[in-house]
Amino acid sequence: MYTINFRFEQKGMEPLTIENCEPDDSILEVALKNNIRIHHNCGGVCACSTCHIYIDNHSECIEVLTEKEEDFIDRARNPRINSRLGCQCVLLEGSGVIDVTVPDQTLIHGE
Repeated sequence: MYTINFRFEQKGMEPLTIENCEPDDSILEVALKNNIRIHHNCGGVCACSTCHIYIDNHSECIEVLTEKEEDFIDRARNPRINSRLGCQCVLLEGSGVIDVTVPDQTLIHGE
């Protein structure tokens, strides 16, 4: 089981820790199950860049970056070396603590 610490670039949003996250779930799925409203225009199938996040540590705990994902990350706003798509960050077997930063433009506002 994993613990995921979500930090938000959006002003006024407090960090949120989600415990007991199961392998085979994506970070997008974990977020949505816990009312963290991250855009996912394509439905989480790696066909857009709206679920763009930053993996701040322990990237070895998630599926590796594919060329297809990398192509979509290049289209995201403010990509960084640690950019990933939440829908493609599937938790591998094991456990650990993963820190994730959610860019401001990734969150759904005003709903």
